Amino acid sequence: QVQLVESGGGLVQPGGSLRLSCAASGIIWSINAMGWYRQAPGKERELVAAVTSVGSTNYVDSVKGRFTISRDNAKNTVYLQMNSLKPEDTAVYYCNVNARDWLGYEYDYWGQGTQVTVSS
Repeated sequence: QVQLVESGGGLVQPGGSLRLSCAASGIIWSINAMGWYRQAPGKERELVAAVTSVGSTNYVDSVKGRFTISRDNAKNTVYLQMNSLKPEDTAVYYCNVNARDWLGYEYDYWGQGTQVTVSS
């Protein structure tokens, strides 16, 4: 019943910017964290950025200073502002929500993926 809908991907030139959005719908008891992963062809999926329900953030070293993750807890929405994009940022980006129910069991939900292509 939980669905994550992503938007904001596309084609951009090196040095450009994009803003990804991910809106969660359905019944979620409590969100532990929200994050963005990416996967390029032939590479492993990697965690790009994450934010907890209390606002703590983490970034992979390659995007520090360029990407910013934020969230609106009231709307169950997470954003990824991507600036100074590089060709190596090209990948499919996936939204992730880690949640728990009233008994404390954890669940992971995933967005459908959105393509980000950085090319001149």
